Order: sequence, then structure tokens, then C-alpha cells
Amino acid sequence: MKIKHDFQQKKIDTRSLPQPWAATGIMLMLLSGAVVFLGGCSLPIGSAGIESQRNDSQAQVEAQNTSTSDPVIAPPPILAKSGDPNFVVGVVQKVGPAVVRIDSTRVVNSRSSDEFNDPLFRRFFGDRQSEPRQTIEGSGSGFIINSAGQILTNAHVVDGADTVTVTLKDGRTFDGKVLGEDRITDVAVIKIAANNLPTIALGNSETLQPGEAVIAIGNPLGLNNTVTSGILSATGRSGSDIGASDKRVDYIQTDAAINPGNSGGPLLNAEGQVIGMNTAILRGAQGLGFAIPINTAQRIAQQLIAKGRVDHPYLGVAMETLTPEIKRVISNASDGQLKITANKGVFIRGVVRGSPAATAGLRAGDVIISINNKSVAKNEEVLKILENSQIGSPLQIQLERNGQRQQVAVSPAPLPARRES
Repeated sequence: MKIKHDFQQKKIDTRSLPQPWAATGIMLMLLSGAVVFLGGCSLPIGSAGIESQRNDSQAQVEAQNTSTSDPVIAPPPILAKSGDPNFVVGVVQKVGPAVVRIDSTRVVNSRSSDEFNDPLFRRFFGDRQSEPRQTIEGSGSGFIINSAGQILTNAHVVDGADTVTVTLKDGRTFDGKVLGEDRITDVAVIKIAANNLPTIALGNSETLQPGEAVIAIGNPLGLNNTVTSGILSATGRSGSDIGASDKRVDYIQTDAAINPGNSGGPLLNAEGQVIGMNTAILRGAQGLGFAIPINTAQRIAQQLIAKGRVDHPYLGVAMETLTPEIKRVISNASDGQLKITANKGVFIRGVVRGSPAATAGLRAGDVIISINNKSVAKNEEVLKILENSQIGSPLQIQLERNGQRQQVAVSPAPLPARRES
């Protein structure tokens, strides 16, 4: 179980809550399936390294249910707007050269062995021997957004990388420089020293409709230039929907096959325009892939190119969607001392010391009812309003505190950088 939040690795001040509540706490259930981000790890290549997606008993059942007397009717092909059943070929030929492979390496300290920690051993060989170093290799995808060598990919593909190598479809390789990465949206921009490169046109992810034909190109499981196709299954999937509550993204869902190594690769429409960046799947599921909308990725990329970072608005609260079950648990945990009359809203479980929320007087136990006169009933709604706000520009928050309504103005600050472990 996990709490949604708009901060990372900060202490929560629960002193304003009744002690039974502070001791008990409340957390929301996450998805039973784990989200898997698709890049940044080395995987075996070949049939021995790929698990079969059906077992022998399933194959036997399928064989028994398919007789020679019953014809198998194939589903109709997905057609592009032009009606051409081979539109995928045209799209791949058009944009395929602009999809790249990204390999990264980073060196980390591995756990010291017992003999290295032995005082006698360290006396003769020194402390440096107590920190063996290990090289971690990863692989992902990306796509070229301008002919001068700027490439869009996922932040987790290059996160902490000491070296980045970019391989084009024509076989050329270049050293890559990370211009910036944003973990909150999982977007990064790489630059290579090259000119007159093939590029991909960017589409508009605001006008997408479920059922549209889509195409994914990338390098899954080390298999370069792999093409898959399917449909756009849904839009507006929140981070909490897929078990990634620390991400401020409304994801595109697709059934086009994507796998580890597809991270950072493009999800394309029938015209060959990028509408999303492939980023995650749900472990144990089939046909459940997720991409960052290209409008979001492009907005973040522009900031990374301009200043190497993205300043996300930040309040400093841990939140939970208010439900009847949450109200019941709060009442029981506080022995009725914490009164909540609202039937919907967002419950504040904790406030970070010194944060904008703390400065404005928000407390653990408050319930956010509306922001700038817009009602909120889910955590995601608060985060969306916050993400679209301006740093330093006050948000008018209506809240309930022990059954009484209050109005509080909170000015968001830049989201603090994540502390490295």
C-alpha cells in the first residue's frame, strides 16, 4: 500500500493529529499488478531468454477447440484513414530511420564482502578495497526530434548514466550527452554531435480517441527496429491507475505490444506522427502498455533544452481521496476527535515542515474541497491543478477542518530535488 504525494523523501508532521490517528495512519491500496518501466536493464536475447506466454496445457486446449471442419475466421485488418491495409509499412518506411537505440552504462558501488570489512584486511589493503565497483548496462529507445541531433527518450533510460551511446538505424553510433532529465514525468533529452538527421513529426495528443490505430517502434529485448501495431485503448490513465503514483502524467493506454527496451520509443498514429512515448507495462498483463502523451513530453523537453531542468509546482502534502471507508477509519483511529462532514474531497494525511502548505497553515486532518473554485474529489485532480499552476501564484484552497469550512491561499514553490540514497 502507498500514499500519493507531491514530494519525495520528506518527513511528515503528524503532531497536529490526535495520537491514535498519528499512530495508525491510512494508506490506499495500489494495483495488484506491478508497473514495469521498459528500459534501463540488460536482458538475454534469443529464444532461451524469452518466456513463452502460454503453457502446454493452454496449447492443448486450443488444439482441441480447433477442428479441421470449423474454419478459422481471421479478424478484419485495421485500416488507416486512407483505407490502406498496409499503411503500417508506409509509416515505418517514413519514420523508422529516426528511431534510435540508446545504450547506457553506470558504475555503482556494490555491497562490500565480509572479508573486505575485516579490520585486519583493511589495515593492509586500505578502505578502497571495501567498495567493489560494478558496471550496470541498460538499453532503451528514443526518437530524433530535430535534424541537429536532439533526441527524446525516457528519464529512466539514462538516469545516473556515466556513458550514453546512440545507434541510428543505418548503423552509425554517437556519444550522447544528456541535456536534462525529469523524473516526475520520466522525460529526458539527449544530444548527439550530428547534422542533417532524419526526424519524426510530432502530433497532438489532446485529440486522441480510443480505437485509433497506433504503431510502436523500438528495440525490445535487444531486437533492434521492432515494429508492432494495435489500437489506442484509453486516454487519461493516471499514475495511480497503473501503480506509478509518483509520476505526474495522464498516460495513453495501448494494446500494441511493447516490452523492456521499448522505453523512450515512439507511439505513432496512422499518419506517422508521434502521439506518445512508450514507457511502461503492467507485470503479468497482456495488451496493457502505457505511453506519455507527446504534448506532455514536448512541454517538458522544451524546458529541459532551455535550462536543463523542470520546475514542478509543489505544496508539500501527503493526500488520500476521501471515501466512506477512509472516513470510518479516521473516526475510529481518532476516537471521534477528528470530525469530517464532507462526503467527497481530498484528505490531507501529512504536511511537510517548512513547505508552502505548512507556511499557509494547512494541517494534517484537513480535507481539500476545492481549488480556485473548482471542486476536487480525487488526488489526481489536485495534482493536475497543481501541475498546471504557476510557481509563486497563490491557489485559493477551500478546506474543511473539524467540520468547519475555511479558505486558505497557498503559493506553490518549486518541487525539491530528490535526495540521492
